[in-house]
This record gives sequence, structure tokens and C-alpha cells, in this order.
Amino acid sequence: MGDRTFARAMAAVREYRASRTIPEDLLGKGGMDESLAQITDGLDKLFAILDHSKYKARAAPVQTRTHTMAVSERFTLCRDENVVGLTLRRVDGGDVSPWHPGSHLDLVLPSGRRRQYSLCGDPLEKDAYSIAVRLVPDGGGGSAEMHTLEVGDELSVTGPRNAFPFYASGSALFVAGGIGITAIIPMVRRARALGMDWHLVYSGRSRQSMPFLDEVSTWDQERVTVRTDDVDGLPTAADLLRHAPDGGSVYCCGPPPMLALVREGVPATGAIRLHYERFSPPPVVAGSPFSVELASSGTILDVAADRTALDVIREVVPGVPYSCRQGFCGTCKVKVLAGAPEHRDRRLADDEREDHMLICVSRSAGERLTLDL
Repeated sequence: MGDRTFARAMAAVREYRASRTIPEDLLGKGGMDESLAQITDGLDKLFAILDHSKYKARAAPVQTRTHTMAVSERFTLCRDENVVGLTLRRVDGGDVSPWHPGSHLDLVLPSGRRRQYSLCGDPLEKDAYSIAVRLVPDGGGGSAEMHTLEVGDELSVTGPRNAFPFYASGSALFVAGGIGITAIIPMVRRARALGMDWHLVYSGRSRQSMPFLDEVSTWDQERVTVRTDDVDGLPTAADLLRHAPDGGSVYCCGPPPMLALVREGVPATGAIRLHYERFSPPPVVAGSPFSVELASSGTILDVAADRTALDVIREVVPGVPYSCRQGFCGTCKVKVLAGAPEHRDRRLADDEREDHMLICVSRSAGERLTLDL
């Protein structure tokens, strides 16, 4: 490498190192996400070589952080009072990590339960996170516990993470079902601020049960469709996708029946991209029955073709840890002592798959598994 070429390379090194805070790009992202962190780690290796210094291998930078946070505000977000809004601030008074529409937090509740909740506040707010939680009386207990939190109560909070990114360009249809509005509303706010071509379809059981309806009612009503099951009936794919933009995107968050309608209906529209996030576990597809043996007790449980191992195990071990129920958070990872798992998760590394599984989605490749439970 010639002196001039090396000088230009080193100038690039200095510019890169001075700009590790990534500016907002055309896709609507601000800070580095985990994929970009891996790319920049590779660039670090290259630049270390160019700088004639010894490179020390390291893992890709972790962009998520865990902090102890306290509830600083608590308020209701719909008329039936079944959705509570919570504002969280760090107990050490520090700023929160930046986030972008579609992001969520991983929370460890006082009981030890782990749950994920979408961020639904303002990304420009530097010292707080806002989430909203619907009470599900017959759920796993997480929402009920969240509804008992009072101002001053503390939680361990990891994040933010983003598995549902918003690409802030072109035109977009936003489809929200019930509490799914929490993931969608920051996207719509961003689209409005940018002057994008957008439309929101917001569906719920009744107006009394729908959070953020007061805010939505202040927007341009030609761009908003609010549907309620008690007045309009259950929506069809045509109802949800009537405003799908030609050449644009559809963003959807809601219950499984809504997601199924949207996924099946999008190909018949002019939209070219579909982005979605679930707020409840997906149905089991192409499952075969099997049994699991719990090593600690010798109990053998039968798992039907349309049920998950987690569902069946919870009936006899209510405290078994779990969170997302979709195979991405890793909370329900269990060691497999005998048998071969059929992996359906999006989390485990190849070496972990040899003797572990996520019981919320993965199944058995044979008739029986023995689990370290």
C-alpha cells in the first residue's frame, strides 16, 4: 500500500471512529442495531490492521443494556380501564438507550416472570420509557402483575430490542388490533411527522376497550379507519387491506386471526412488503404428538399435535419460566437429557441445539423427550 493510499485509509479510520453514533438513515433507524454492530466489528478489525496495531478479537458490541428502572407514572389508557400505561425511569437518574418505532423492552417482574412490552412513547424522550399493558385475567399472570405495580416499584429492564422495524419511506398501511396499537402508534406518529402517505386501520372489540383512541381521533380522519366488533362485526381481509398502497408497505400487529387474514390477503393487493409482529403465540403448524418426561419427578406428559410442550408442562409446573412464546427470547430454554428435539426457534446457536430446546415452540423429532425439569 502506497503512502498516499495509506494516508487516505487512515483518514477514513479517523472519520469512522469519530462517527460511531450512527445518524438517522433513510430507513428510519437511528442507532446501531445488532446486525450493524456486527458489520462495524468487522470494520474495526480492518482498521486495526491498517493502523498497524494488533487486533484483539472481541464479540460484536452489545447494543442492549440492562438497568433497574422504577415506575414514575401510572395511568389508564382506555375507558374500560383494562389497559394501564406505565412510565419507567432509571433509578440512577441516567438517560435511557435510544429506540425506534417497533422496539420493545424485556422486563423481569418482581415475581421473576419475564415479559416483553412494546415501547409506545416518544423516542425523543431521553430519560424515560413508556409502555402499555392490557389486563388478561386468564393469561400467564404477567399482565395481572403489571397491573399491580405502583409508582416507585422497581423492575429489571433490558433493551430496547427491535424485531419489528419501521422503514420510514414510501407509503404505508398500518393495521392494529387491540393492544397491538402499542407497537403501531409510534410508527404512525413518525409517518405523520415525515409527511408520508399513510393510512391506519385500528380494530378492537369496542371503543371502550381501545387504548390511544383519544389521540387517534385528533388525526386526519380521512387517513384513519376505526372498526369495532360490537358495531361493525369481525373484519374481513378486505376490510383490513382496503387501503393497502400500491408499491408500498403493510405493517400489522394484533391477534393471530387478524395476522392470518392480513398475511393471506396481502398478495391480492398492490402492496409489495408486509411487516408484522405477534402479541400472542402462533398456532402450532404441522405438529405431531409426542411425550415429555420431567427428569426431576419422572412425570410423563402427552403433548397433542396442536399444543406446545410449554402449555402442557405449565399445567403441572406453573412456575416454569417463559416469556415471548414465539421462540425468540430464550427464556424457556431447557436442557434435553434424552431424545432429539425438532427445533422451531429463532434463538439458539448451533452448539446449543445439540442438547437444549425452547419448549414454547420446538417439538420432538421422535416419540419422547426427557427434559431437565
